[in-house]
Amino acid sequence: MMTENLHIDLEIRRLLASYADAVCRRDSKQWSDTWAEDAQWDMGFRVMSGRDDIVASWIEMMSNFDGVVHYTLGGSWDLQTPGSICIGRWYVAEHFRPSGGTAMMMYGYYDDSYVLELGSWKFARRALTGLYQGPPDLSGSFTGFIP
Repeated sequence: MMTENLHIDLEIRRLLASYADAVCRRDSKQWSDTWAEDAQWDMGFRVMSGRDDIVASWIEMMSNFDGVVHYTLGGSWDLQTPGSICIGRWYVAEHFRPSGGTAMMMYGYYDDSYVLELGSWKFARRALTGLYQGPPDLSGSFTGFIP
């Protein structure tokens, strides 16, 4: 069991790293590959269902930014159904600049569900809870936000 958990931990962390790398490089193919076919992405202001809708929405959102740097901070996961379903919570930060705008940052966390699809762990669901969005000097409010 310990060896299986270490393997799953490595795979979940690879998934998170691939997601972050794809955001930073705007690689829609790589980003798409992190999602299960019937996944759901809850951004707070909008819920997208199915990989095609999720990716199309992400491409549209990313077109509004000069650049985005996405970081996965600390988090954890828990195996729900051995070999097929996990849940997790991971804290994230993003530095971004809206097109023609000024630099901003966001802190929050994703409540995730992961599913084993075709031999690889994928996001089955991601739900963002915002903790801060505002200037990089943290002069904004930490009361949360709806992205």
